[in-house]
Amino acid sequence: MRPGSIDPTSHQRIWDVISRIPRGKVANYGQIARIAGLGRRARLVGYALHSAPDELQLPWHRVINAQGKISFPRDSDSYRHQRALLEAEGIVFTGERVDFRIWRWLPDTGDFPREYLESDYMFGVNHDQHD
Repeated sequence: MRPGSIDPTSHQRIWDVISRIPRGKVANYGQIARIAGLGRRARLVGYALHSAPDELQLPWHRVINAQGKISFPRDSDSYRHQRALLEAEGIVFTGERVDFRIWRWLPDTGDFPREYLESDYMFGVNHDQHD
């Protein structure tokens, strides 16, 4: 597959993963890509969110960047809207960040089709580290 080309099922897989993020939890773009079996294609997650039909009613606001921050510019209406939605679900910000140790969604691998999951990753958590 050449750079920039998209497997027709990629967006659907991403939307499926995002639809499962529960209230009061967040996931980052890279985590969603890995769960969907799309490796390190975090940008593809952003493209999929941008092109998602409104009818899907995805909890798009639960997707933040790897630094625990909202990706919209801080002074934008979109930023304020996303932050308000997350805070309404009980998510607490420390400055501009969400603490992944508290708020990260860690799904059960049994909740996803096997082809979605990559064995090298545990949704943003390194298997070799047990803290």
